Amino acid sequence: MRTRPLLASLCSLGLAAAALVGAAPAQAAGTAAPARGTHCPQLSRALPWYGHNREALQRVIDERGTCSRPHLGGYGEDRPVAAFDWDNTVSKNDITDATIAWSLRHDKILRPRSWKATSAWLTDAADRALTAACGTDRPVGAPLPTSTRPDCADEIFEIRSAARTMSGEEAFAGEWNHRRTVPEYAWVPQLFAGHTPAELTDYTRRARAEALAAPVGSEQKVGTHTVPAYVRYYPQQRDLIRTLRRAGFDVYIVSAGSEPVTEVWSAGVGIDKKHTIAIRSLLDHRGRITTWNEGCGDRPDSRGGDIPYIDGKRCWINQEIFGVHGKRAWDRQDAAHRIAIGGGDADTDVTFVGDATGAHLVLNRNKNEIMCRAYDNRDGRWLVNPMFIEPLPRKEGVYPCATTGRTEEDGTAGPVRREDGSVVPDQRDTVYGTGATS
Repeated sequence: MRTRPLLASLCSLGLAAAALVGAAPAQAAGTAAPARGTHCPQLSRALPWYGHNREALQRVIDERGTCSRPHLGGYGEDRPVAAFDWDNTVSKNDITDATIAWSLRHDKILRPRSWKATSAWLTDAADRALTAACGTDRPVGAPLPTSTRPDCADEIFEIRSAARTMSGEEAFAGEWNHRRTVPEYAWVPQLFAGHTPAELTDYTRRARAEALAAPVGSEQKVGTHTVPAYVRYYPQQRDLIRTLRRAGFDVYIVSAGSEPVTEVWSAGVGIDKKHTIAIRSLLDHRGRITTWNEGCGDRPDSRGGDIPYIDGKRCWINQEIFGVHGKRAWDRQDAAHRIAIGGGDADTDVTFVGDATGAHLVLNRNKNEIMCRAYDNRDGRWLVNPMFIEPLPRKEGVYPCATTGRTEEDGTAGPVRREDGSVVPDQRDTVYGTGATS
């Protein structure tokens, strides 16, 4: 397991009241930015953000970074931390799907000795469906002919994306903590069991090259599934990460994808492997990926039981960034041991984004729990932005915050509650489409 340095105190907490979305007037387009010293890196004004989000983010950068602390990072002075989800937060579209699609088109999934053994929760129905579609004529450990057997590619992709077989039967069953893992996410690195991390890195690089070259809006076929063919880095997020790093922040990626896959893409925004956290597969004595992954906090290694997912992302941030170990790693820490800026797009990110002490950035994909918290905006630091590429239209109706907005540990749906226990009322979608830009 990699270790990361213990970070201690973060400086002054909070944003001024003007950091509220819409609370401060945007600077007029074309006017010069205020004169600042060389220690005050600025977000690009050429890249559009919704409303006053740029200004709010800039305020946190100035307050926590080198603008206020010119010698940041020197002896006795620890860096503030920013952490971002990856898929549909830093990039448009899912890099895991891009890698799986490429691998299925190039016969890179190896036949397991038993499909049931690939996941602790795979059902008999899924085992039968995979066996029937993918066959048993290839030796164990040999590549499956997924490029020429669309039924096999279909079953694998349907189980990964929808947790069901092509006939509609449940692909996973049993008990798991629904705020620490989801079997179809954990199944992705398990699909690549038998490969080395270097091989998976190579497949990802090839998939990345194709996805970046494909036109925006283009699609591809995986079996009979139609999925996006393109992925793009969001220019605004590239600029944000670059500005944060120049301002003395330690910037991390925290993803529920496979770590070798995420590392390939995070390098494209200047984030190295030490600052990329994702599902970490255990390797066998030959250095090949197994169906087991590292646990977090007080949890042992397992076959997918604890991954960077919802509360799991908090655990991995606490453990790997702030050096909090054992059972405490699952708990919300004091302000000195929390991130300054968090960014995400889905309920998988809601816990760690909510832990941020300076700004909670959310790209709106109409996901219930994170949008309930963002629109409730209890601490005045939630910043909602439409997706920068192909943003979603306004959600019809309301987010069911008061009834079924939150996923509980047992998988049931319950109300979204504030820290004081009060229930968040249902919220309407107000930041959507192309929106106003500044």
